[in-house]
Amino acid sequence: MPDLRFDGRVAVVTGAGRGLGRAYALLLASRGAKVVVNDHGGSMRGDGADAGPAAEVVREIESAGGAAVACTESVATADGGRAIVETALDRYGRIDVLVHNAGNHRPASLTEMTYEDLDAVLDVHLRGAFHVVRPAFPRMCEAGYGRVVLTSSIGGLYGNKRVANYAMAKAGVIGLANVVALEGADAGVKCNVIVPSAVTRMAAGIDTSAYPPMEPELVAPAVGWLAHESCSINGEMLVSIAGRVARAFVAETPGEHRPSWTVEEIGERIGAIRDTGDPWILPVVPSAHTDHISKSFAMATKGTPNAG
Repeated sequence: MPDLRFDGRVAVVTGAGRGLGRAYALLLASRGAKVVVNDHGGSMRGDGADAGPAAEVVREIESAGGAAVACTESVATADGGRAIVETALDRYGRIDVLVHNAGNHRPASLTEMTYEDLDAVLDVHLRGAFHVVRPAFPRMCEAGYGRVVLTSSIGGLYGNKRVANYAMAKAGVIGLANVVALEGADAGVKCNVIVPSAVTRMAAGIDTSAYPPMEPELVAPAVGWLAHESCSINGEMLVSIAGRVARAFVAETPGEHRPSWTVEEIGERIGAIRDTGDPWILPVVPSAHTDHISKSFAMATKGTPNAG
């Protein structure tokens, strides 16, 4: 297979000053993309600002012969999101790829988490995704082309202790990505989710001595493919952890239909209701929402206790 390149493409990568975002930006630039390296430069909690990380990545790209521009606006506000996208439009005249990777981390138990901690994390991960998608999406649709890669987490898929804010945000990103995929499909705009795991500064305080190799560079190729014009999927999630790449997906059991239920009957039939032996896997694009309803209605119309 020939090298997959991004010549003539313009990519915006948020949170690109360090860690995963830096790896994404360097990879895209090495394959010909012009890159907007966005990073506010704050602490892991999201406090403060520092123009240094974004500027350093731009220097790395330019020294390797690539093209890049730094943007230190914050994704946490609508104005910041617009300014990030406008940087691409003003400097390069277009936006083809949007990778939202920016993040912060404020762990606390449910009994200790403050509303400030909640909002600070939602503002960057979830609202931040909307803040950059909202101005980028119409420009991509007008151009008839776009690739959007949003970032979730195993914390969003499965939860974890002491990260309710993070889990909520990362689960919410999946819902946004599904809508982008659906609304962009007819305009040549695809949106998928990366679910990455890597040892970055977010792992500070965790004993990683027994971990296998988990550098950000192991995740970057999956993001590169999702960002490329040859990407053949839309509305899906790719997991990347320690060199393993896999698909994550939502499925339903067929369950059972009855014209009426009692509380006791739910309890009696819970085993059959939960039986995963013949799951429904409903692809987001083109019609999971409709398929879910139509298959459920079909069971009701048949009047049988089991799915067909």
